[in-house]
Amino acid sequence: MRGGEKCLEVFCKLYPSADLYSLLHIPGKVSPVIESHPIHTSFIQNLPFVESKYRYYLPLMPMAIESFDFTGYDLILSSSHCVAKSVKHGPETLHICYCHTPMRYIWDQFDQYFSRETSGFIPATVMRILRPWLQRWDARTSRRVDHFIANSSHVQKRIKKHYGQEATVIHPPVDTGLFTPDSMAKGDYFLIVAAFAPYKRVDLAVEAFNKLGYPFIIIGEGQDADPLRKMAGPNI
Repeated sequence: MRGGEKCLEVFCKLYPSADLYSLLHIPGKVSPVIESHPIHTSFIQNLPFVESKYRYYLPLMPMAIESFDFTGYDLILSSSHCVAKSVKHGPETLHICYCHTPMRYIWDQFDQYFSRETSGFIPATVMRILRPWLQRWDARTSRRVDHFIANSSHVQKRIKKHYGQEATVIHPPVDTGLFTPDSMAKGDYFLIVAAFAPYKRVDLAVEAFNKLGYPFIIIGEGQDADPLRKMAGPNI
């Protein structure tokens, strides 16, 4: 699981009887703690190739997230990096959003996701046409949140920049016990552990070590795995 799912797992432990709503759910990709909750999915769940090509359904995600009915709920706690913060609800419901980031795909990292080189001519062209509408929708629906919580001061600033809203910073839970000094001797190489996503910019590290020629080990998985393999020199 990645960071967002790790946070969701903690929320599930805090609220063990809570219902979960998600645009889609791929069984086995999250922990048993999360999968023990009732999980409600949107119509995107039934679209073709959703497990591997869900990013291409971004234009449908506003409609999908607004299709959920939250009548009767007292509290909504959304974990959002895309559209989750835009759920519709009545005035009787308190909505707290734990925001990992405003939607990168349509704001400051658009070109990393939808350049013609990385996504292809047709997806890039379609997204350039839809981007202004998605930005207006994203900013407008941010007002559905009663309280924003940012996972860092950097995200807090981005919430203010793109949404014009204040946010409280609460850093995500981290199992610090995993990060302890190892008594073994250090290896003769450099190491990076990251998700292979465009915004992580692992490609910059690969370019640097291609030029340096130093031994370099990369650990991770994600949509950029194949391009990174093609970029990597014999020292990587």
